[in-house]
Amino acid sequence: MYGQYLLGVNPKDGLYPTNPQKLGEEVPIGKGKVGFPRLIARLKQLGYTGPLNIEREISGPEQIEDIKKAKVFLEQLIG
Repeated sequence: MYGQYLLGVNPKDGLYPTNPQKLGEEVPIGKGKVGFPRLIARLKQLGYTGPLNIEREISGPEQIEDIKKAKVFLEQLIG
């Protein structure tokens, strides 16, 4: 419905919430419950060619490694 209006996508991954008062835990892309193969396929179907802005809501060396791994993971799906 809104695909033609997408200017950027910020992919994130996470787990289902265990506490109804909080969001689920954020995890590295590819380690959570988001169906990235389906998401990327749909973005391609819509003709989306904009950026995938990878973020990770932690600090330190693990953040950098998670972002690098997410880049590889998403590039494999994009083809």
